[in-house]
Order: sequence, then C-alpha cells, then structure tokens
Amino acid sequence: MGKGSNVQKAQAARERNQKKQGKSDEERKAASAKAAKDAAAFMCKLCRQTFMVNAKPPVLYLHVTSKHPEGTNPADCFDMLKDYDPNDPKGLKKATGAGGAVKPKKKKQEANLDDLLSAGLSKGKSKKK
Repeated sequence: MGKGSNVQKAQAARERNQKKQGKSDEERKAASAKAAKDAAAFMCKLCRQTFMVNAKPPVLYLHVTSKHPEGTNPADCFDMLKDYDPNDPKGLKKATGAGGAVKPKKKKQEANLDDLLSAGLSKGKSKKK
C-alpha cells in the first residue's frame, strides 16, 4: 500500500505543475498564427485595412462608402461584395428568385370605434362591481 499512494501523489503533483506552466511554445505559436490569420481575414485591396473574420458584408460595404471616393466599386475592395446589394443586405430578394418581390404581410384590419359601437359591441370587457 505504501508505493500506490506515492504514485498517485506524484501523478497529482505532475498535473498541478503542468497546469501552472500553461501552454507550450508550440501551442503559443499555433494560437498566435491563428489569431493573426483571423484578424486579417478580409483586407481592402485599395487601402489595405484589415477586418476580422466575423465581418459581415454590410460592414464591408460601409467601409467602401465611407472611406473611399464616391463611385468606388465595392468589388474593387472586397471580392465577396461582387453581388452585394446594399438595398437588400440580408439577400432576401436574391433568395426569392428573379421576381425579387417579397410578399407583403397582410395588414390587420383595424376596426373603428364608431363601427364597433354601432354594431352593439363594447370597447372592452367591463368590470363588474
């Protein structure tokens, strides 16, 4: 029983020391390389400004319109903006097909208060006292 407990203690001590040391040099290099790659995921071809990997097309389009002269083609800055429509940022018109018409939602019919009263209906539930 004497050796078994010492082996467990030594193993626990090794695990504690490994946690204190943190990442190895190889892990640090891999993590920094991934971070650098993600940070420069999108780069403007004109001004070389970088954008994170999670930048969406509206953000990139905003960069084109605000930082570059008027009339600059967005596809000249970012390849992913080639078919981007600023009037349809989520791509709903493109998804519905060539018609491009999204069905409008039906409007709720609002009953006029006078119509309700003339029909004999009350405005709401009345409280009983």
